[in-house]
Amino acid sequence: MASVDECRQALQELAARLDRHADVQDRIDLDRTLACRVTDLGTAFHGRISGGRLVDLSDGDDPKAKIALSASSDDLIALVHGQLDITKAIGARRVSIKANPFDLMKLRKLL
Repeated sequence: MASVDECRQALQELAARLDRHADVQDRIDLDRTLACRVTDLGTAFHGRISGGRLVDLSDGDDPKAKIALSASSDDLIALVHGQLDITKAIGARRVSIKANPFDLMKLRKLL
């Protein structure tokens, strides 16, 4: 089981990677709040996806977030590092994403 700090670091790495590729992703019209709930640690992070970037990332949950991702700490880190395919993880119920279908299609382009 990964720690809260490792999960936070993984999300910061994801934010940095999205920022580096934002010029390509800037064409993605997605401006939504995001909550990332780490189920086995009982913790959460929240931020905003805007213009292909993950911004304002901080600790704590956002119950009103338009996009909510729930995963175990190990699965979250594996997703961020590209070791776990998001489609397979959702199919196996290792990861849960609550969002409207149009947002899900745009998210796939980011990841």
